[in-house]
Amino acid sequence: MPTEERTTQPDDSLHVVALEVADDLAELARVRSWADRLLRDLPEEQRVDALMVVDELTSNALRHGKPPRQVRLLRKRDWLSVEVDDTCVDPACPRPPSLDGGHGLKLVAGMSVSWGQWQRPTGKTVWAEIDLTAG
Repeated sequence: MPTEERTTQPDDSLHVVALEVADDLAELARVRSWADRLLRDLPEEQRVDALMVVDELTSNALRHGKPPRQVRLLRKRDWLSVEVDDTCVDPACPRPPSLDGGHGLKLVAGMSVSWGQWQRPTGKTVWAEIDLTAG
């Protein structure tokens, strides 16, 4: 069963919230709702952009990655990082846009100040950072 985990540093400067994601595309609605609830204090435009990033990275992990999968939101006052883990060792690569997709990572790049991935022998983490100073 999918679970949620919260971690807060003792100095309260970084908040980390994680959600385990089941191997089902229907999980996207639950992940969006979870992230929306956690980001409800953001101005509407920032929240919509952040939710789009969460949705695209999670969607890519569900479509192209392998379970188990986890979504994390790491947040400081003026900064948000969205991280999505999966156990597929193939790197996430933008592909040419078509009717079948290929727009996701381009959207992520446009809504974030940076994005990338960390490769591990057991999978990868695809991440995107969002600047929350502009409101």
